[in-house]
Amino acid sequence: MNPIMPAHGPASVLTRRGFLHRTAAAAAGLVAAEFSGPGRAQPVTKLTAADQVTLGRTGVKLSRLGMGTGSNSGHIQEALGRDGFDRLIRYAYDKGITYFDAAQSYATFEWIGRAIKGLPRERLFIQSKIPGEPEKVLEAIDRHRKVFDTDYVDSLLIHCMIKDRWTDQWKRIMDGFQEAKEKKWIRVQGVSCHSLPALRSATASDWTDVHLVRLNPLGVWMDTPVQDWNAKSDPTHIPAVLGEIKEMRRRGHGVIGMKLIGNGEFQDPQVREKSIRYVMQSGLCDAVVIGFKSPAEIDEAIERIDRALAEA
Repeated sequence: MNPIMPAHGPASVLTRRGFLHRTAAAAAGLVAAEFSGPGRAQPVTKLTAADQVTLGRTGVKLSRLGMGTGSNSGHIQEALGRDGFDRLIRYAYDKGITYFDAAQSYATFEWIGRAIKGLPRERLFIQSKIPGEPEKVLEAIDRHRKVFDTDYVDSLLIHCMIKDRWTDQWKRIMDGFQEAKEKKWIRVQGVSCHSLPALRSATASDWTDVHLVRLNPLGVWMDTPVQDWNAKSDPTHIPAVLGEIKEMRRRGHGVIGMKLIGNGEFQDPQVREKSIRYVMQSGLCDAVVIGFKSPAEIDEAIERIDRALAEA
């Protein structure tokens, strides 16, 4: 067996067996050092769709994936019938989805309370939305609590803003939300926007705790400069939206992504895969919401999100 002869000379001659022994001992020492004491290395955590994540700087937790109940204004879920809707909510919950997205204008609005009855309330994140400018704001907010049969709504949004500087016109509504927040009727407040001017106004407002934003790599149903919720969009509008979302993040606002499936238009599985991977790997959203009508769709979304997160 040939010795390993370092430059230090014969006194430092080390046999191969001795070299291997010392190398193994040194490696064992490094491992012990890494996994002992206050500075030990932490195991890598696998991210999943069911993770409980924090919404911006609010401290409020929700599942990374939420179930939307408003596909085609809720008529897709309404077609399941009330019992079928209840079963789908329970299936989603059993899969780790604790975030359920509702709105006063959805056909399923009155169904939410029964669907979540018996589930541990402290585990749930219920988000809802109020349209228009109700004359009695607190009464409108209280209606959501009564319909959901709960003491509080986790997140309440002003629904579908399209106007530039809407924060001026809706100040009375915003003040009502703030009062409800102080009463602990709602935990966080925010807005869903359907135009780029409205999105910019929401980003600039310190009132906004959480944004529900439209995001996908094809630019389908995303915000445009046109102040019309139904305005046609395309990939050229993506950079401006991304710029707003980045500013939201910088300001500590919570961000929830929607329209990942292009309002249901992404029928090609490869397009759905591309879109979910794009959003989940962008690092721009705390959570996302997708409207489901079957357990198979829930399973598919979870699988695609988990895969995208593992690849990130």
